[in-house]
Amino acid sequence: QVQPVESGGGLVQAGGSLRLSCAASGRTFSVSTMGWFRQAPGKEREFVAAIGWVDATANYAEFVKGRFTISRDDAKYTGYLQMNNLQPEDTAQYYCALGPGRWATSPPSAYNYWGQGTQVTVSS
Repeated sequence: QVQPVESGGGLVQAGGSLRLSCAASGRTFSVSTMGWFRQAPGKEREFVAAIGWVDATANYAEFVKGRFTISRDDAKYTGYLQMNNLQPEDTAQYYCALGPGRWATSPPSAYNYWGQGTQVTVSS
C-alpha cells in the first residue's frame, strides 16, 4: 500500500518561503497523480495544486498561482510544493495525496492515498 508522508511544514513570517515534501513508498508513485490540499480550522479541505505523471503538467488553485510551484522527482518517489510569499491566510494543515489518474486533477475524490498532513503557520 502506498502511504504518502509529508514533511517541511513549520512557522514562517509573512513573505517567507517553505518547501513541503511528499515521500511515498513503491513505484506506484511514478504512475500516480500527486495533489496537495490544505485545511484550515473550521474550513473545508481545499485543492492547492496537482501534477500529473504523464508529462508533469501542473494545475493550481487561483489563490496560489505565481506563488507556489509543484514538482516531482519520480526517481526518488518524492514530490514537492515550493511555497513563496506566504501569507497568514495560507496557514493550514497541508496534505499530500496520490491518485490513479494520469493528469493533474483537483477533486479530492480522485485521490485514494492521503498523508497525515504537515502544519504550515504564517505569522503576520
